[in-house]
Amino acid sequence: MSEPLVLTGFDLTAQGVADVARRGRRVELAAEAVERMAEGPRIVQEVVRAGSEVYGLTTGVGAHKRVSMSAGQMEQFTHLLLPSHRVGQGPHASEDVMRAALLRLVNAFASGTNAVRPELAQRLVDALNAGEKPAVRTLGSVGQADLAPMADLAHGVVGDFPLTRSETLSLVNSNAFATAIATLALADCRVLLESLDVCGALDLEAFAANLSVIHPAVARARPYPGLAASVDRLRDMLDGSYLWDEGAARNLQDPLTFRNLPQVHGAARDALGHAEAMVAIELNASQQNPLLVAEERRFISVANFDVLPLAAALDLVRIGLAPVMTSACERTLKLLASQFSGLPLGLSADPSSPEDALSKFGVATAALTAEARLLAQPVSFEIATTSIAEGIEDRITMAPLGARRLDEMVGLGRRIAAIELVIAAQAIDLRRPRALGRATMELHRLVRDAIPFTGAGDEPPQDLEPLVTLLRSGAVAACGRSTG
Repeated sequence: MSEPLVLTGFDLTAQGVADVARRGRRVELAAEAVERMAEGPRIVQEVVRAGSEVYGLTTGVGAHKRVSMSAGQMEQFTHLLLPSHRVGQGPHASEDVMRAALLRLVNAFASGTNAVRPELAQRLVDALNAGEKPAVRTLGSVGQADLAPMADLAHGVVGDFPLTRSETLSLVNSNAFATAIATLALADCRVLLESLDVCGALDLEAFAANLSVIHPAVARARPYPGLAASVDRLRDMLDGSYLWDEGAARNLQDPLTFRNLPQVHGAARDALGHAEAMVAIELNASQQNPLLVAEERRFISVANFDVLPLAAALDLVRIGLAPVMTSACERTLKLLASQFSGLPLGLSADPSSPEDALSKFGVATAALTAEARLLAQPVSFEIATTSIAEGIEDRITMAPLGARRLDEMVGLGRRIAAIELVIAAQAIDLRRPRALGRATMELHRLVRDAIPFTGAGDEPPQDLEPLVTLLRSGAVAACGRSTG
């Protein structure tokens, strides 16, 4: 990408985050952002000279907010603030999450709501453009500003750059870490859900299902945006399919996981859309305390680090995604069972053989789905302890946990989808329909290029990673679009 991403503080998008975090797009600060940031330190000097009390600037933080600091204490406070917050635990965050968090933090600085010098913002931009890789531990934040991971991030990129008292606090007092994980996880969730649409369409053909479930009247009679989008997409993907032929459907009414595919996927699509809207706000919102009100030349104590709208939206996405995965699992199990599919048990190429064929994939997908379902438990209403900081810090959102769980759930979803594809493709090959749909024909070829048909006496496929890779890359989600 030749054009750099210009940060103004107000128009960062999820696509921009992905471009920088995962594709190495370069970053630069807008001229007007540099000008805004230059004003912040001047206001700090005015406030200090006036003897005004400002949280974290002239006082300690947390329970120490009552402690007013002398000049010497301020210097020591500035020196120790980062190390005292480096209490994170666990494994290191991935490079793309670290880069996304750094980008989100710089964008916040560019807005001018922090008293941060342009030179510090430029130092962070330089770290991004140079591909620096600070080690950021993932555990230890309750989501009321990601203090521990942000302290790790700041320690890794600031180096010996001299910091002012306001800058040290601004580096850690941010939800950039949770917002970064959420932004990337939601982008991956969008790709997964669109992939599962195509997988579901292939399931319908593999089952010889009744396509009355995607009649246009379905969405007209129940006008949810997600339902309408799901019906339209399924109809488009199945354009040209044998299932539109008179008498192609085996049942008047199929099992619910085939029949309500557009409703379940539509609900997840609506939940995802809501969360994406919350991320769009958080990427350009102030999440820090205190807040610099430049036009009034003062700081105010706020709680903008309470990112409940994002945390609750992430919970909703996982809740909406769980039925999508359980339905995919159930359709896979139905295709493996001859009494439901009308095909040989385990989709064996030799019905007279006692071999398991693909039967044991049913156990694997059930295990994966159980794990994914457990990750759907909401966390944004978790109860805080009132013993931290003498009861001052008595609210938590657990936004980083909610985002991490979505990321893990999406990863399990890819594996559920990979099994679903293997089973549906095998069923298609055994059923030998007259024609597949526009997208499902392309998907079937994609699956067969990666995983061969399991013939009589063949071992089942041992490695589905090629399909997982295709799902992660977006190749499955893109099926049918090139000709549409």
